[in-house]
Amino acid sequence: MRLIHKIGLGLSLGAALVTGVATAQQQQFVNVLTGGQSGVYYPMGVALSQIFAKDIPNTRSTAQVTRASAENLNLLQAGRGELALSLADSLSDAWKGNAEAGFPAKLDKLRGLSATYNNYIQIVASADSGIKTLADLKGKRVSVGAAKSGTELNARAVLKAAGLSYADLAKVEYLPFGESVELMKNRQLDATLQSAGLGVASIRDLSTSVKIVVVSVPADVVAKVGDAAYQPAVIPANTYTGQTMDIPTAAIPNFLVTHSGVSDDTAYRMAKAMYDNIDTLYAAHNAAKAIKRENAIKGMPVPLHPGAERYYKEVGLIK
Repeated sequence: MRLIHKIGLGLSLGAALVTGVATAQQQQFVNVLTGGQSGVYYPMGVALSQIFAKDIPNTRSTAQVTRASAENLNLLQAGRGELALSLADSLSDAWKGNAEAGFPAKLDKLRGLSATYNNYIQIVASADSGIKTLADLKGKRVSVGAAKSGTELNARAVLKAAGLSYADLAKVEYLPFGESVELMKNRQLDATLQSAGLGVASIRDLSTSVKIVVVSVPADVVAKVGDAAYQPAVIPANTYTGQTMDIPTAAIPNFLVTHSGVSDDTAYRMAKAMYDNIDTLYAAHNAAKAIKRENAIKGMPVPLHPGAERYYKEVGLIK
């Protein structure tokens, strides 16, 4: 009886071990690449990771702080993330292999998951800097976002369209949103250019601490950028404390991007989970309220992932 008991116990332990290994093998990781913590990408990425962990079986999901668009796309190409947020112009440059934008070779593994919301070019100066127009930035201290980030690429494009370059500025700082704002509070910077959703936390924080001027980017300057991703837009009055008028600017779409190494099933589940739980995204940041499933594939600069395509066919978005 003892021998039979031992054999039975051994078989049970063996079966449990096999089951445990199978369960471990089934667990998958979804790393969502975001941006700085004071921007919009980060809270959105956190919300998405929570949705995936809850809705996709055997999935562990995390949100990673990054330098945003350009870094995100290079990490995806290297297989060091499953989903990322990126600006449309950065994504287009990555797909083409634009070395000046930080992509020496074409990032051919990138695949689209969904369009999201628009970024707005938000140029904010301290009121005592005397900056009221783009031309007034000449000879001033300006932060243009982290080096080679989507924001910094936007800064180069907008300044060039306005007839300016970094050489025209007294000082150029390559800093994330939060650090830029801290320097402005301490009078070590005159202005910051931030490409983000409306109501971004960093500028809200700044506008409640010092008197600000939101600098307009006129429609003729937007047209001179010469990139279809840049469209004339408006920062509505009272988006920030002390901003009492509508401010013309440029808007650029953001996309959720994955890569070809992500399975069709996972990409399908990510797209479905996102839209099944869209209210969770809306609660994460006001900018996310612009995300609509009917716009999911509009203007996508890279091929759609087959898994996402399956979902959009299922819901009737693709015939």
